[in-house]
Amino acid sequence: MVTEKAAFPFLRRARCRATPRVISLRRAALAAAVLCIVPLTAQAHVTELRITSTAPFLNGESFGKTGAYVRIMGVAKGEIDPKSAQNASIVDLDKAPRNARGMVEYDVDITILKPADLSKGNGFLFYEVLNRGNKQVTQRLHDLTVPGLMAQNDPKTRAEVGNGFLFERGYTLVWSGWDPDVPKSNARMSARLPMAMQDGKPIVKRIRHEFQIGLRVRADTLTAKLVYPAATTDTTKARLTKRLRETDKRIDVPADQWEFADARSVRLLPKDTKFDPNAIYELWYDATNPVVLGVGYAATRDVVSFLRYAAADAKGTANPLRANGNGVQHVLGFGGSQSGRFLRLFIEMGMNKDEQGKKIFDGVYSHTAGAGKVFGNHEFGMPARTGTQHEDHDYPENWFPFSTATATDPFSGKSGSILRGDGSDPKIIESNTSTEYWQKGASLLTVDPSGKSDMTLPANARVYLIAGTKHGGHAALKPKRGVCVNISNPHNPGPAMRALVVALTEWVADNKAPPPSMVPTLAAHTAVTPKMLEWPKTKDIVPPPGNNNVSVPPDWIDPKPSTQHYATFVTAIDGDGNEVAGIRLPDIAVPLATYTGWNMIKIAPSELCDREGTYAPFAKTRAEREAAHDPRLSLEERYGTHDAFVAKTKAAADALVAQRLLLPADAAAYVKAAQQSDSF
Repeated sequence: MVTEKAAFPFLRRARCRATPRVISLRRAALAAAVLCIVPLTAQAHVTELRITSTAPFLNGESFGKTGAYVRIMGVAKGEIDPKSAQNASIVDLDKAPRNARGMVEYDVDITILKPADLSKGNGFLFYEVLNRGNKQVTQRLHDLTVPGLMAQNDPKTRAEVGNGFLFERGYTLVWSGWDPDVPKSNARMSARLPMAMQDGKPIVKRIRHEFQIGLRVRADTLTAKLVYPAATTDTTKARLTKRLRETDKRIDVPADQWEFADARSVRLLPKDTKFDPNAIYELWYDATNPVVLGVGYAATRDVVSFLRYAAADAKGTANPLRANGNGVQHVLGFGGSQSGRFLRLFIEMGMNKDEQGKKIFDGVYSHTAGAGKVFGNHEFGMPARTGTQHEDHDYPENWFPFSTATATDPFSGKSGSILRGDGSDPKIIESNTSTEYWQKGASLLTVDPSGKSDMTLPANARVYLIAGTKHGGHAALKPKRGVCVNISNPHNPGPAMRALVVALTEWVADNKAPPPSMVPTLAAHTAVTPKMLEWPKTKDIVPPPGNNNVSVPPDWIDPKPSTQHYATFVTAIDGDGNEVAGIRLPDIAVPLATYTGWNMIKIAPSELCDREGTYAPFAKTRAEREAAHDPRLSLEERYGTHDAFVAKTKAAADALVAQRLLLPADAAAYVKAAQQSDSF
């Protein structure tokens, strides 16, 4: 473990002082202890914080006892030492240009939302990792229902911050860019990272670019954007193929039937020819100008380090979170999906301590990451990729080690964990939905990759399944039919996530351990293979063929079918098709429907439909059920009366509150929703 004295003995200690925000005697003592060891002269490698805007947030709207917030926007410029051991994990850092001091430079967009009076905050910096340049915290934690990316990225009204959960509790929110390949539209945030060079010249390499039109990209899209520019736009020197299913043989598209629209995009010929919807297209071409993507991880590390420890940048611009002596006491890292995978890789890369050895995140909450990481520390990496059974299947995402527990890879024989074991590891909560068990190998977090036994997690780690929920679940979803076979799942995991944020906060601040992990296990016979499941035979549930294999990553440029599959499991179900393990929120424990984390794609029903789920409502009466030949009990049969349904909902909500897996306000909201339900 790196101690303050050993890591930076040349720095003087700060004089101890008490914090003005005292939540409890224990917290005050802990905060004072933190301030005692922070070196006043410490400087993270943010060389300049250029603030472009400081303004009252939402025109001074007040949030409970915290009061008003201030929004600060700008750019953080920094540099990293390519010779530092803390940066040794960054791929191609040796190929990045260096400045006169021998350092590698970067600059990133930054946004801060802080209490106008920091003494009214809770002392926590809540850092959300951007997802493809987007802020998602209001959608994930605030039950945002206003549509559109602008509401998430640049809220202007009270409605655009949802329930205000984090603001009401006094967190300071911070975002910074890390991904250089994000669109500039809709107030997204980006990063400017160095290009890798070989002998002073741009690198050129043949790579594979996969794309589908119609599911993740609008069906009317006529040009497919490339992540890296083509070194030549001669189609005879490239290869374009298509196939309907991931397991199908590739069919070449003749060179005279497509073209490079420019160096960064391709289209079919004649012009305005549409791509086959949801077919898998792959382009092999000579690409150039790879970015040293791993610098984005170092930039994240250094921005948080600066805001946590530094008094000012090299030009004298004050750290806006150190005003009036009120510093950051604790830091949480949060992210969902790509952002959650970013945090898992961030820890694995050893980025949770800066170049001086100081810790970055005290606690990390990764949601819907499954067992994966980001294809974002590779030469010609593509961070936006996310592998499923049909899409992006052969790009690097799931590689050993998978868990915070130490395990052995049955194929390489190597043992390891994503944790470092050097004193820098944070307290970590990971939550996943049903989808991550079907598509992204989430069982590998708690079950040995050989599939022989459950694993014991270290004391600083917890894992939770939020049952019956799909990957992108949030409060604004409505059931609908789209490109998938079954009706989509609208279930919202937000109430469980809010409870886990509070649990992580208390764990970090007061060392109050969170609830035990809640996941399917082999011991309880709730971790099962898809073939062991018997789905209700009803027209509304077309069952899945199986889950997505998690394999030893192939050569992503020239992939071959893998035979090295890790053992993965999904969750056992009850007679209704609802999952029996994990956090079962009241609408799963006292259901009105079947909710799953899988669906099938219409054009290829033998494959799972991206990260979608299934929703199949129960019949209201026995007569309706029997007419539909539905084996699942009707609402009339299972609850009898509306009042009985409300009573069971309240009992389920109260039980979760007692377990600290649901906040009292959310429990009351469930009961109110049950009372107002028109399903009876």
